[in-house]
Amino acid sequence: MNYLNIKLPVLASSMAVLMTAQPNISNAAEDTIERIEVTGSRIKRKDVEGPSPVQTITRDDIEKTGLDNLQQIFERLPISGVGTFSTRGNSQDSTANGAAAISLRGFGADATLVLINGRRIAISAFAENIVNSFVDINSIPVAAIERIEILKDGASAVYGSDAVAGVVNIILRKDFTGTEVTARYGGSDANYEKSASMVWGIGTEKSNATLILDYFLNSELGNNEISQHSTANQAPFGGMDFRSSRGFPGRYIVDGVTTIDPDCPEDRAFGATCVFDYGPFGLIAPAAERVGAILQMSTEVNDSIELFAEMAVQHNTSEAGGAATPLDGDAGLTVPANHPNNPFGEDIDINRHRTVDAGPRRWDIESDSMRLLVGARGELTDEWEWEIGVQKGRSESTQTGNRTQGWVRTDFLQQEIDAGRYNPFGGTINSQDVIDNITTSLVRQGESHITSIDAFVSGELFEMDGGNVGMVVGLEYRDEDAKDIPDDQFVRGLIFGTESVSASAQRDQWAAFVEFMLPVTEEFELNLAVRHDDYDDFGNTTNPKVSMRWNPLENVVLRASWSEGFRAPSLAQIGLGPSQESQFFTDTYKCPDPSDESNPACAATDYTIVFAGNPDLKAEESETWNVGVVWEINDDLDVGFDIWNITQDNKIDEVPFGMIYDSECNNQNSTICIRLDPLPGETLGELSEVHNTFFNVSSQEADGIDFSANYALDLNDMGNVKLSLNWSYLNNFEKGGLDYTGEYNYPEHRWASAVDWELNDWRASMVISYIGEFEDTPDADFDGTLDFEENSSRMVDAMVTVDLQLNYTTEYNAVYSIGAINVLDEDAPFAIGDGDSDLYGYVTGMHNPRGRMIYGEVNFRF
Repeated sequence: MNYLNIKLPVLASSMAVLMTAQPNISNAAEDTIERIEVTGSRIKRKDVEGPSPVQTITRDDIEKTGLDNLQQIFERLPISGVGTFSTRGNSQDSTANGAAAISLRGFGADATLVLINGRRIAISAFAENIVNSFVDINSIPVAAIERIEILKDGASAVYGSDAVAGVVNIILRKDFTGTEVTARYGGSDANYEKSASMVWGIGTEKSNATLILDYFLNSELGNNEISQHSTANQAPFGGMDFRSSRGFPGRYIVDGVTTIDPDCPEDRAFGATCVFDYGPFGLIAPAAERVGAILQMSTEVNDSIELFAEMAVQHNTSEAGGAATPLDGDAGLTVPANHPNNPFGEDIDINRHRTVDAGPRRWDIESDSMRLLVGARGELTDEWEWEIGVQKGRSESTQTGNRTQGWVRTDFLQQEIDAGRYNPFGGTINSQDVIDNITTSLVRQGESHITSIDAFVSGELFEMDGGNVGMVVGLEYRDEDAKDIPDDQFVRGLIFGTESVSASAQRDQWAAFVEFMLPVTEEFELNLAVRHDDYDDFGNTTNPKVSMRWNPLENVVLRASWSEGFRAPSLAQIGLGPSQESQFFTDTYKCPDPSDESNPACAATDYTIVFAGNPDLKAEESETWNVGVVWEINDDLDVGFDIWNITQDNKIDEVPFGMIYDSECNNQNSTICIRLDPLPGETLGELSEVHNTFFNVSSQEADGIDFSANYALDLNDMGNVKLSLNWSYLNNFEKGGLDYTGEYNYPEHRWASAVDWELNDWRASMVISYIGEFEDTPDADFDGTLDFEENSSRMVDAMVTVDLQLNYTTEYNAVYSIGAINVLDEDAPFAIGDGDSDLYGYVTGMHNPRGRMIYGEVNFRF
């Protein structure tokens, strides 16, 4: 699609020529229309359709989905992409359990800026995938949302860092008078959800206070409750056998030879390895409970000054889980010859073992967030306004595991083995008093803070042919810090089989910005913005934005925008200490033939990757352009069409794992690829861990098309019908020199449509969501190197879900609703997986395997 390479200066010139050839048809609003601020600009305007593409999700849109979970709402959006994550698949190996985030265009949650009422909030205390900072959208109650505005192009010139792929601005309900109470219950075959909320407000002509209380609860949904996803051995379904080499019973080093436990069941014996199926112990959806409160207040001091305040608190609990502690040669466990259960009669090393008798591991996660904003706004003159705000925010998270939740210490275990009390052979279930002696309690704590001050002045400068020139100029200051403190037992290497994070960093930043809205004619508007940011760690950056809006006809709007942007290195990427994650791959230097069952190195193994931060990272840089048209064909039908492109350079990424493995892991003495001592007759020992870090080494570029349409149909006595469609087409996504378009997690097509019918007190709605097909298995041989460009895999099927809802409104302002999410009970399409997070036959970041959920809701307003 060559037209996607059109350069903005050429487009601007063409639009200017076309503008002179069209009649001057005015669409200026009347002066009595209130000016509002639309996401993507700080200048208030009378018309909502500005020069940048903004998708608005109203409270009515949210209610008809039947969803009361912000993460589930976002993952249905066609603009969502890879990097959007949730509590689905929570495991003991995740680093951001209990949290959720949105990734626009697939550029990652750290490239999507999330605001509340136009202002930043504190990031999650726990980073996702160790270093990706994000705003936890689980800390924002759905009941408090008035609307969501999604800016689909870059906005660093307006908002600063992170607005590379777009901005999600969540506008909260305010100026409410009265009381509204809502209660909801929904259930599927395997789990349920409950929620309740109350909105209360009181006000006068000059003052208002709005209080919002929100409660949400969902029950646990385990892998074992959906049969196909209950096993790591997906071979019977056409997938891979990812059962673990850390078995129960296990394997040992006996006289320099890797030896399987003689009591290993035949169906679990893989050469010298006794494999273990950890699948039944995973969680599709963890139990979660969320309680939140938001209070917004405002009062007029006089005719020209208003004081305002926002206070919000949120308390979330969740859990994460997985199989029992896996142990390998790194644990250094030995069994003396005189152990009463030693079948070999000599000193041996435990090479692979899993303490199933201590139980599956579980984390309890608690997250608390707090935000306080106070400010004032007013008028300097009839044309000029000012505003100043001061904000403090905090996010705290604690992960705990107690002695009944499967956490085993290797030194305690060795003591019990040496004393002959713990039997590590034959899959023995040891007594509870022995288990009590080998288990421990753990705690991981994270905390992030934000302190910000912003002030700006906006108004009108002078008059042009199309109206008055608007301007806003402002200053911002922000101080942030984050720390993630693992349990000391992790640091000392006494806990195995889970990922740990250690990070601590702080930065402060100030910025100055200016923006102009130039109504050149009544039909043509030009917007200019520039922002300078200065950080105390990596330096400074200046980013411009140019956008334009042109009405060649009264019912047609042409728009275009171009901007530069940046993303500052996350605090975790700068301040990360040695941190661990695990990844399945084949150690091909020790296993040249993966089908060789006699080779112990060929058993499926998740190896440890150790990351550390890089304080010398530079900011990522980006360039974005968008060209679109909105055509109001008549009062009942309108369509929109946008072509977009995002280029991101200096992207911070880990050094490609395959590159490290190829260059370092064939060297027994490498300090980067660490191996245990080789056994007799071997030149390479068992792989222990691979060290990695982060550099400005990558780039990514994407382009595509967004299309929207809305149609209203009057059926007279049969009611009114509204139809809508939002479709996103991904034409190209290149990252690190590879073309991801249509590959794993990057479907070319996504769309959502809705049909609404209203008649008197009745209303029905249907929402259809579509996620297109994409290629499976990005690493066909699971050797750690992405090879999807050289190897073709099967296709992961498209998924279509249908949601239905029926409402009845009584004369007493009560609304009763019943509905079904995924009413056709569509299964998540089968996927072989990526050998990392997707091991159970479906793609966790794209597809929800929960099935049909039926719900009822009642809403009272008085």
